[in-house]
Amino acid sequence: MSAMDTGAPVRVAFNDVSVEFPTAQGPMRVLDGVSLDIRQGEFVSIIGPSGCGKTTLMNTLGGFVQPTGGQVLLDGQPVRGPGPDRGVIFQEYGVFPWLTVRQNIAFGLKLAGNKVPKSEHAATVERYMGLMGLADFADHFPKHLSGGMRQRLAIARAYAVRPQFLLMDEPFGALDAQTRSAMQDLLLEVLQTEGKTVMLITHSVEEAIYLSSRIVVVTARPARIRTVIDVPFSYPRAENVHEDPRFVELRAQIRELVMQEYAAQARQGVRVSD
Repeated sequence: MSAMDTGAPVRVAFNDVSVEFPTAQGPMRVLDGVSLDIRQGEFVSIIGPSGCGKTTLMNTLGGFVQPTGGQVLLDGQPVRGPGPDRGVIFQEYGVFPWLTVRQNIAFGLKLAGNKVPKSEHAATVERYMGLMGLADFADHFPKHLSGGMRQRLAIARAYAVRPQFLLMDEPFGALDAQTRSAMQDLLLEVLQTEGKTVMLITHSVEEAIYLSSRIVVVTARPARIRTVIDVPFSYPRAENVHEDPRFVELRAQIRELVMQEYAAQARQGVRVSD
């Protein structure tokens, strides 16, 4: 996984994508003419003000929201709905409280459309419990796990069905700083092994820089692409990259861009809610 491989094939194409939702006051435009390509193996983070439309953008790729205008293409074909090729991980962990760790990871393997042969299910569950450090908790229920462990379980369950893409919406937002940092390192470690293409929604500029090969800064609602920034660090990443002068400069640059969009949002009188 390189910081930016311009020779890799384009897997996802947002082509002039717009989304409007009906409201009592009339149509509300959330996305406005978004065009963006994501290449095989890229880690792309989307960052911008709360309520600007970042999650809606991700949901058009997930197949949960259909564009009002434009198209989202996956390997050249329009996205019509959700599919096992896209694993989605939310901030709210997305695990079933009535299933054990082992049963949660196995759940997706039993669904129609799963591409893992039945003969490999047990080994697949064991593999991802091991990768995520959950083997000792195989028969525990989520209520007995810490927040970080529940998020590891959510990632393990998403990975187990072998998606080609990971769509992550603030996956570490509810975690304390130390756990969040550990989860970021674990994610990078697993990606080195698994080689996924990732789209991450985050409010954390540092997280976006540390994890990503590219960062997309979007405007206040309706979301448009303000700028796309190539992250100048190769993989694998290490903690000391936070001290690199380029990291510090990039963090200040992106923070300024995001704060400008928050100011624009305030001038619009927009309520902030994601």
